[in-house]
Amino acid sequence: MNSEKANLLVIGEAEVLEAGRILASYKSAKASLDMRVIENEKWFRLRHWEQLRPVGKPERRHSAWLFNSIVNKHADFMDSLPECTVLPREAGDTMEAERLTSVLPVILERNNWQEIYSEGAYRKLKTGTAVYSVLWNSSSDSGLGDIDIKSVDILNLFWEPGIRDIQKSRNLFYVDLVDNDLLIEEYPFLEGTLGGSNEILSYTYDGNIDTSGKSAVVDWYYKKRVSGRTVLHYCKFVNSTLLYSSENDPLYTLRGWYDHGLYPFVFDPLFKEEGTPVGFGFIDVMKDAQEEIDILGNEIIRNARLGARKRYFTRVEGAVNEEEFADFNKDFVHVSGSSIGEESIREIGFSPLSPVYITVLNNKITELKETSGNRDFTQGGTSGGVTSGAAITALQEAGNKLSRDMISATYNAFSGICTLCIELMRQFYTVPRSMRILGTDGGFNYSLYDNSVLKGEYIEGEFGLRGVHRLPVFDVKVKAHRQNTFSRAAQNTDALNFFSMGFFDPEKAVQALACMELIDIENKEKIKSMIKKNAAQILA
Repeated sequence: MNSEKANLLVIGEAEVLEAGRILASYKSAKASLDMRVIENEKWFRLRHWEQLRPVGKPERRHSAWLFNSIVNKHADFMDSLPECTVLPREAGDTMEAERLTSVLPVILERNNWQEIYSEGAYRKLKTGTAVYSVLWNSSSDSGLGDIDIKSVDILNLFWEPGIRDIQKSRNLFYVDLVDNDLLIEEYPFLEGTLGGSNEILSYTYDGNIDTSGKSAVVDWYYKKRVSGRTVLHYCKFVNSTLLYSSENDPLYTLRGWYDHGLYPFVFDPLFKEEGTPVGFGFIDVMKDAQEEIDILGNEIIRNARLGARKRYFTRVEGAVNEEEFADFNKDFVHVSGSSIGEESIREIGFSPLSPVYITVLNNKITELKETSGNRDFTQGGTSGGVTSGAAITALQEAGNKLSRDMISATYNAFSGICTLCIELMRQFYTVPRSMRILGTDGGFNYSLYDNSVLKGEYIEGEFGLRGVHRLPVFDVKVKAHRQNTFSRAAQNTDALNFFSMGFFDPEKAVQALACMELIDIENKEKIKSMIKKNAAQILA
């Protein structure tokens, strides 16, 4: 790079070094959160005794009450996979909103959204926060480019301390370890400048992971004010070497990296904390009770093992052959001398623990269940002779208030993900691309989609006034795609009840439609459409 061109660059080595200094300060402020995340992962993997047990002490066994609670919460998430509906803010955008409602599921499916959602749900429950990235990948789809949605490890992400809304952070850094040979293959000028660099904390793995041949690559996002508006810029560097800067790119200097001007990361905290965009999770709430359960359970098991095995005092010069005495397969035990007395061998006394300790243990287990909202009937267990499917469903729904609350927060994050997808389509879908869309009859339709409508239109001003560029704006409404067996059974029962009450009788269409206006039920609009269709056929 010659000196004249270097002088024209907005981002150079000095700016990269300053960004590295800011990143180091962000890391220092986030250190306690990173350690908590790593410790919580150990608790989830039943490896917590590695940090509770002093060095040199015997191995302790661990129970899985905390693990059971987490996986049941995760099952609640997967039972309520989110679906989106795009709504227009103006009547003229209705048709495009309907097209987006059909297109967004295609993009989510291409990114394997169900797996991403599952991974994010685990991270939200364990660490307290799920983070998703919504990026444009120009190399995907044979170079045509498409949207990349991923679940992001919070250990790799760094932001300004003291802010609650991630969009208000002055800078945002994403750090990833990349093999040196791959970096040199893509950026040959890095030859001889790379060394082993482990800039981020990692989890404790069962196998040894060598990071000596990797370097920390930093994606630096930051915002600037340009011509009265906030634009987002992107910079990529390793060590002090600049790999790319959107501010140095004439295509993006004034425009910014993404037209939407937002950091392409969506945070989904569980239990929110003040002064930070992250929250704490169920492991933080439950691990004290789990620790006490394990400690008390280990002592009870140890006492039971002592009681199940008899032990004896023996004299060093005793008359009993100890090896034969300890071997239960021996029918005869040899002794020396003419008599055997208690002075030779005597049973060690044993005092079993009081049942009160079992009660204390059960109370701690109940405490963990209550604090996590993981009561028996939320797992399908019942008491008091409840056997009716409707009654079980009612109990589960009543006990799932906590799950519905935390999942509704995830739906807000999902709405943000879909909104970022729409904005990336608005910017990058310049070439029509084929979409396989699920039809109302269960089959598939194929159609082309581009951003010709999303990019808006220029409206001429009247009476000599300046015209305006109008962009269509949409709202994303999220609902649950219920996969719970009992919920589907309840919906089927509702449909049969509607049939038996004559809702689909064309002669009762007026009464049925009036009733549908007063009730709240899944697929309400579809049922109303069927009633109207039946009535229209009779009139025809």
